[in-house]
Amino acid sequence: MSRLGDVDLHLFAEGTHARLFEKLGAHPGTQDGVAGTHFAVWAPNAECVSVLGDFNGWHGGQHRLEPVASSGVWAGFVAGVGVGATYKYGIESRVDGYRVEKADPFGFAAEIPPKTASVVAEEQHTWNDDAWLKARAPRPPLSSPMSIYEVHLGSWRRVVEEGNRSLTYREAAPRLAQHVKEMGFTHIELLPVMEHPFYGSWGYQTCGYFAPTSRYGSPDDLRWFIDYLHQRDIGVLLDWVPSHFPTDEHGLAYFDGTHLFEHADPRQGFHPDWKSAIFNYGRNEVRSFLLSSAFYWMERFHIDGLRVDAVASMLYLDYSRDTGEWIPNRYGGRENLEAMDFLRTLNTMVHAEFPGAVTIAEESTAWPMVSRPVELGGLGFTMKWDMGWMHDTLAYMERDPIHRRYHQDQLTFRSIYMDTENFVMPLSHDEVVHLKGSLLEKMPGDDWQRRANLRLLYAYMFTQPGKKLLFMGGEVGQWSEWSHEGSVDWHLLEHPEHRGLMRCLGDLARLYAEQPVLHAKDCEPGGFEWIDCSDRDNSVLAYLRRGAEPEDVLLAVFNFTPIVREGYRIGVPSGGTWREVLNTDARSYGGSGQGNLGEVQAEAIEAHGRPYSLGLTLPPLGAAIFRP
Repeated sequence: MSRLGDVDLHLFAEGTHARLFEKLGAHPGTQDGVAGTHFAVWAPNAECVSVLGDFNGWHGGQHRLEPVASSGVWAGFVAGVGVGATYKYGIESRVDGYRVEKADPFGFAAEIPPKTASVVAEEQHTWNDDAWLKARAPRPPLSSPMSIYEVHLGSWRRVVEEGNRSLTYREAAPRLAQHVKEMGFTHIELLPVMEHPFYGSWGYQTCGYFAPTSRYGSPDDLRWFIDYLHQRDIGVLLDWVPSHFPTDEHGLAYFDGTHLFEHADPRQGFHPDWKSAIFNYGRNEVRSFLLSSAFYWMERFHIDGLRVDAVASMLYLDYSRDTGEWIPNRYGGRENLEAMDFLRTLNTMVHAEFPGAVTIAEESTAWPMVSRPVELGGLGFTMKWDMGWMHDTLAYMERDPIHRRYHQDQLTFRSIYMDTENFVMPLSHDEVVHLKGSLLEKMPGDDWQRRANLRLLYAYMFTQPGKKLLFMGGEVGQWSEWSHEGSVDWHLLEHPEHRGLMRCLGDLARLYAEQPVLHAKDCEPGGFEWIDCSDRDNSVLAYLRRGAEPEDVLLAVFNFTPIVREGYRIGVPSGGTWREVLNTDARSYGGSGQGNLGEVQAEAIEAHGRPYSLGLTLPPLGAAIFRP
């Protein structure tokens, strides 16, 4: 660790210091030839700051820090303290005599909850993922395949014979890598692994913005996990929560006897939905803190991107608030101008510093240009979750097929806006909790029809323009909702119909990754073309995906009813043989085997405004995909 210099203090106060983790926190080292640890913490309204730990019996006053100029930072060296030592900061505020013991905001490790102290840590992992990082840098994320397997690490697999415990980072890596490779996914996304006091928050109530949760191992164990996946060509995205934080006493809230990280006025600083504190994006030091957190995970953990949680709650001052419960911006509007500026700075700096890395916004409104460049007036995210597609499609799929004819616009509406953003299509953890039911449980009909509907849904997702995301458990056709206290119901794979569902999903993921026609134009006009979206009576949709070359096309046809349709004519742009590359009704997937015997000849019969057409057998509750 080098000491805070004038440039550091300037950038910190300016709100643009993105590597404060090199300066603040606990850094083992030497001073005057004596081994120990350098400590530094921002507490501008403190009158006295001490380091407390086992090494001094947790008594304040013995190891006091000194103020660094007028920066609000307190720093000092404690001899004899090394890696593994637990510590907190004892803060005596100049405001109302407030005294508190706080975990380190820049702590790089933490005790296993419910304990709350920070732990002195030092990176010792030797990385072996140079090949991955070199290949990632020039790879254009928008035209490359991205299918994301979303994982809650604590409940993906459990060791039942050892008290139903979660896997460690090192135990999970080989198992998860093997599963992801077999399924054909290109990336995983971990629900927040930053330290959080309440396991039931799934990580979304973050206290340790620089500390991986110790529930599954050490920071180096997580580095080993990420390194292992990279060596097997699997990208790793982390869920990151700069929108709010919990008010636990040991955390960031009311840090030095003042509302340091959060707004003081509850109309700006308290989130009514999550009962948590909201960062003050107008405070430059807070911006530096959050920028540094993002850079830390990118630089010191080699992650490939951040999925930024609850962006809408950051952008709107009146988010989840009634009249009189929020404060307008300086122009009288409801837009959070400081949050907008922070997000633009974040995205600009991340993309400049980490080639090939992505930022993905979970933004649930129609805020314009979320994934458009900052220089064009956008927020600068690489991509945005398509929440509209998710809501509309699941609402449609939940309907009895006899009623779907009246709601076809829920499927076709997306084509109006699909080019306005760079979209990720999410079937996430949020859709299988809080009594919403699992994906399979949402589907109508008997058990066979439910599985057929789910295969149909997956085919629809993987052939639409946009990157893909599926939460764990969806691949096995889990009947029950996700529970963070259990594990994926892997035992379902003892049944051939569930194995068939997983095989279908894997084939779809591989088809998407291997066929450029399905991903090269995910995020640009010209990659999608309707053949027919008007056959409401039969609940049939047909469209083309187009690649870079005119002849590079793929036809996807969907029958959203349980009725087999024979001789169904679909217009196509060229003659010759069209090969059926995937049929979700295949017997190997648990289907009824209705299809087109692997191929069909185009006839010179005009249909849907095209010179040729195919006479198809459309499988019940099924999708058929063809290539010329």
